[in-house]
Amino acid sequence: MPLSAPAKREHLHTRDIESQGFRREDGLWDIEAHIIDVKSYEIESDWRGTVVPGEPIHDMRVRLTLDDDLCIQAVETAFDTTPYELCPSAGKSFQNLVGVRIGPGWIRQVKAYVGGNQGCTHVRELMSVVATVAFQTIFSVREKEIMAAGDIKPPMLDSCVSWAATSPVVKDQYPHWYTGDE
Repeated sequence: MPLSAPAKREHLHTRDIESQGFRREDGLWDIEAHIIDVKSYEIESDWRGTVVPGEPIHDMRVRLTLDDDLCIQAVETAFDTTPYELCPSAGKSFQNLVGVRIGPGWIRQVKAYVGGNQGCTHVRELMSVVATVAFQTIFSVREKEIMAAGDIKPPMLDSCVSWAATSPVVKDQYPHWYTGDE
């Protein structure tokens, strides 16, 4: 169902974020995210000169290479278009995430390793996206393997209304973990 009709308004900014998950031949996983920001009006930049409507202000990418446990094995960043000449230098700080595991407290860890003036706000924003894409990519493929391995709690249990331990979804797919009324 679409949103209701909006009030009369002027379009000023568009942010597009694309993300993808890949299984590699070597058994690792690549999770990529791409952010593009554009304005609908012309802006002046001391570094770039005139930025015309529709030309990216930000065009940045990140790739995390993960193992099955969501531990970061490698990080790559690309800064194709930035508002300032200095922006691409933030890429090297993201190497601090190698060895960190995506899981509870992930965003706090990102802020600790690449927060403030150590990193790039826009690439940091992509870290929430890559985390959810990692779960969607890796656990959707590995779910049956994980569940077949024994009495392991499904990783998505209690992560949303549909996966609540009391929901009909859990009752149907993981009855052992169902805690609702019979």
